[in-house]
Amino acid sequence: MNIRFTSSLTPEDENAFAPILINALAGILDLLPIAYMIRIDTSDAKVYQHVGKGAGVQTPVEPVGARVGRGM
Repeated sequence: MNIRFTSSLTPEDENAFAPILINALAGILDLLPIAYMIRIDTSDAKVYQHVGKGAGVQTPVEPVGARVGRGM
């Protein structure tokens, strides 16, 4: 499943909001017995991602780095 969300937030607001959104979604998805990855690419090329292992094991939300290209 691939979900896209487009916002009118400023790049600074996107970078502040991305970890909050990932944590909220992870809180819901962690209730399910599934493995998943949430990835947010902000408009200023920062990438945040989180991986849920499906067995109650979590990894922290952290910026990944700059993207090579937009490719969307």
